[in-house]
Amino acid sequence: MTATLAHDIKEAAALLATATDVTLLGHVRPDADALGSALALGRVLRRRGASVRVSFAEPAEPPETLRWLDEDGLLTPPGELPVSERLLVALDTPTPGRLGSLAARVATTRQIGGDVLVIDHHATNAYYGTRHVVDDTAEATAVLVFRILEEMGAEPDEPTARALYAGLVTDTSGFRRARPETHRMAARLLEAGVNPEQVARRIVDDHPFAWLPMLSSVLAGARLEPQAARGLGLVHAVVRLADAETVRPEEVESVIDVVRATSEAGVAAVLKEAAPLEHGSRWQVSLRSTGGMDVAAAAAEFGGGGHRMAAGCTVEGTAEEVVEGLRTALSQAPLLP
Repeated sequence: MTATLAHDIKEAAALLATATDVTLLGHVRPDADALGSALALGRVLRRRGASVRVSFAEPAEPPETLRWLDEDGLLTPPGELPVSERLLVALDTPTPGRLGSLAARVATTRQIGGDVLVIDHHATNAYYGTRHVVDDTAEATAVLVFRILEEMGAEPDEPTARALYAGLVTDTSGFRRARPETHRMAARLLEAGVNPEQVARRIVDDHPFAWLPMLSSVLAGARLEPQAARGLGLVHAVVRLADAETVRPEEVESVIDVVRATSEAGVAAVLKEAAPLEHGSRWQVSLRSTGGMDVAAAAAEFGGGGHRMAAGCTVEGTAEEVVEGLRTALSQAPLLP
């Protein structure tokens, strides 16, 4: 840990230790890292006597696979949040835009002299708060929340540890991309009582039967382009609204994890249709790299971002136009050492 990061963690811990009223926000369509990090930190603050709310702009309901992490009923619909707060914490959110309709709360909090604490591990973080704990070498935002809680002297109980473990196991792809330090962190969470099989099964492995025909339909249209992505190979698939009608958003998000297993491709892309337009559709694009290419750079060409090996963006047009745009962006994206 660098001296700067250690200093930032110390300042954040001191700020949170004296907090009495806090709103914690995750990005739109929150994943296990965003929501797990917020719920873990929120639980500790609630147990210390603070009024705590955890929220996100969309969708209207939290993902079904993550609701069980909310042991304290902290999840609060946007419409039930107070007008403003003295302390706003944004987690796993590199830019205010990723907060969706809640982005304006950042400016409101700053205008009244409050603090905006940003805790994040994206290389594309815009440092939009008044305080920051940002480390793009951390595999998950949960890693940074763990360190902050450690600085606060807060030993995680099982529900807190479970929420943090959920962030770790998902953002490290089942600890495939975890450093020794992160494995040691996970061991401490298991010692707090986390059942790793239960967490992985409920968040990652379990799918309703409808997932199988959806996946069959989508994968039937997958295409491999061995020479694309600067010769690393590109595999891509399209999930249309009709494909997603019978499944939860979690099942749609899981498609990229299947597609990226293609051994002949160093880059995988999944186009998920979000809304029809007059000419084409609006697509949410997930990009994954096996380690040879910085896909965050490609996503940035469309106003998106993320990690070097996992990124996303939103693009409008026909599916064919979006794939062509991705080919071009990937042909110019930097290779990783």
